[in-house]
Amino acid sequence: MNYDPAPLLLSFELALWSTAILLLIGVPLAWWLAFGSHRCQPIVETLIAMPLVLPPTVLGFYLLLLFGRGGWLWSLLNPLGIQLVFTFEGLVVASVIASLPFMVHPLQSGFRAVPLSLVEASYTLGKSRLTTLLRVLLPNMKPALLAGIVLTFAHVVGEFGVVLMIGGSIPGVTRVASIAIYDEVQGLNYSVANSHALILFAVTFAVLLIVYGFSRRFFRTL
Repeated sequence: MNYDPAPLLLSFELALWSTAILLLIGVPLAWWLAFGSHRCQPIVETLIAMPLVLPPTVLGFYLLLLFGRGGWLWSLLNPLGIQLVFTFEGLVVASVIASLPFMVHPLQSGFRAVPLSLVEASYTLGKSRLTTLLRVLLPNMKPALLAGIVLTFAHVVGEFGVVLMIGGSIPGVTRVASIAIYDEVQGLNYSVANSHALILFAVTFAVLLIVYGFSRRFFRTL
């Protein structure tokens, strides 16, 4: 049987979109959690961390109820012609929700690790919060930023339960590598499943090695 790289390519496309969106969401959210003092923050932090302990199929099931026919979001989006169940767009939304803690937690720790004196000095010089974020905070938390990006990317690539519940296994649309491995094992096509698995293993090993190598060099230069 000829090897089909389409599921892997779809996985990487899904991971790129999800990671980019989560980076835009995660930076301001992690900044607010790190430096804010609102009384609702513990609730927000708990909701963000839920995907870490909640079985993916449980999260996927409730997302399916939310996105599916008759669900609250379905009622809002269907008149606009937007369909989230069994579509690539739905996989992106579900992956963003399921991978939120993998972006927010490293960034939140990174923000808290930056010396407060640097932030106060920036404000004393009349710099705005946005300028302080872009010119002071982010440059001084590069390992945390890289860790958030890489962990999010790797988690999306390997996600199975949420993806299966929301997207199913539609070739070229929602059949990502993790689903393809399951399908091939079910069909006793171990050689094809092994090809997908080996490539995923190699990619995730490489990106994690880059993160750890960069982090060690970064802290040695401090």
